[in-house]
Amino acid sequence: MVLFDLDGTLVDSAPGIWASVRAAACELGLPPPTPDQLRAMVGPPLQDGFAVVMGLAGGDVDRAVAAYRAHYAAGAMLDVTVYAGIPELLDALGRDGATLAVATSKPEPFAVRVLEHTGLLSAFASVHGATFDGTVRHKEQVVAAALAAHPDGRDAVLIGDRAHDVLGAAAHGLPCIGAGWGPARDGELEEAGAAVLAATPADVLAALARL
Repeated sequence: MVLFDLDGTLVDSAPGIWASVRAAACELGLPPPTPDQLRAMVGPPLQDGFAVVMGLAGGDVDRAVAAYRAHYAAGAMLDVTVYAGIPELLDALGRDGATLAVATSKPEPFAVRVLEHTGLLSAFASVHGATFDGTVRHKEQVVAAALAAHPDGRDAVLIGDRAHDVLGAAAHGLPCIGAGWGPARDGELEEAGAAVLAATPADVLAALARL
């Protein structure tokens, strides 16, 4: 079974995410986010991003999340581009008989809508994401949900673009192939313990063969 992260792995969703982070910052009267802050907001759970990356606490986190989601749901979520080579990779894995699933920290309804919009949804047996109330948002939680949905899945591996993907997979004893085409800073995936790094989607099949 092959699990895929969504943002930064299957799709480049940075434009919509960045626009929504800027909208949330404006709503709360915060300074405009820096480029480093914007890049760091792609991937981790939204609540954690606003707390750790933007330095918010308490009710400000909740207000930022609400403002972000209002802007995002209004259309920014569809400002995404499928990474070159992803459709071909999914087709190849499907032909090989692999069970494919998505495990993302994005709220599950948003993830499904993005996958529908990009035409990728049919490639996956299931989609597992965060809940709107935040009780499920961490990578190890959505990976657990994917594994529970496919108990017959063998030799599962996660493909993800950030350190929390690597750590979320490791929490279940799974290797992670680092998606080197995503927004991770140099060395982030290796430092987190990625089993192997794939520079492009075209390199993933070879990376899987090495595991």
